[in-house]
Amino acid sequence: MSKRRKVTVVGAGNVGATCAQVLAQRDYADVVLVDIKEGLPQGKALDINQMGAVLGYEPNVIGSNDYDATAGSDVVVITAGLPRSPGMSRDDLVQTNEKIVKDVTEKVAASSPDAILIVVSNPLDAMCHVAKNVSGFPKERVFGQAGILDTARLQTFIAWETGASIKDVTAVVLGGHGDQMVSVISATTVGGVPIRKLVAEEKIAAMVERTAKGGGEVVQLLGTSAWYAPGAAAAQMVDSIMLDEKRVLPCTAYLEGEYGIEGLYMGVPVKLGAQGIEQILEVDLDEPEQAALAESAAAVRDVVSVLST
Repeated sequence: MSKRRKVTVVGAGNVGATCAQVLAQRDYADVVLVDIKEGLPQGKALDINQMGAVLGYEPNVIGSNDYDATAGSDVVVITAGLPRSPGMSRDDLVQTNEKIVKDVTEKVAASSPDAILIVVSNPLDAMCHVAKNVSGFPKERVFGQAGILDTARLQTFIAWETGASIKDVTAVVLGGHGDQMVSVISATTVGGVPIRKLVAEEKIAAMVERTAKGGGEVVQLLGTSAWYAPGAAAAQMVDSIMLDEKRVLPCTAYLEGEYGIEGLYMGVPVKLGAQGIEQILEVDLDEPEQAALAESAAAVRDVVSVLST
């Protein structure tokens, strides 16, 4: 019997399978991939396990259509839900995905009562509220992946614009996961040098705009949502928790007064460790950034108000 710890990924679509694949390669935990579609999680698990022979990791990915195999998971990543199709707003997704996320959360909370839940399903901020309400878990153990992806997009565009290594680009994207996200340009640097010293304001504005619409750009090109970067971003959060790395990462966390926002899931920098969210960090924002964050919070509240729970 394997004695490794366990991570469950719910939803064996592109995002879930990518997350499972990245985690399998990390080689510190067993991975359970769950999906309602028969054969899908089993087939993807088999494929990822066979990749272990090529890349040299010890494969133990289990594909399942029920939640028995997930019992006792340390972390559960929820990617289940319908993706956004072209022309569909995030709000259109709310009611459909609320039912799916509610059902999944009930099942994982019953089989893994001590787990930490990472929500990836869209509309992200609203689905975090669903998972928290349904599970009854403390806010430290229910949060979402969005800011890492949004930040990765901004970092990519900055690296291209400056011709610098992506490893030296430090950026923070806060707020809701949608057009209202807030790129904190005042805290964005390349090798410690403020971005405003390197790139003209209009070019920065164009990168910020492209980041905010980053998900839509991929949908337009592919006809479906992105999966490589979102899957890897969720896996990075799992790493920080399972390995107790205490990484400071932008995540969608439940705020109770931080940044002047009360009772709402929003993207903010948090310290992620074995307990889940161990600290929420407050970045100094300039006045336009503060105003943009307040607008983002209002937009998120609008989406959350559509929820039935």
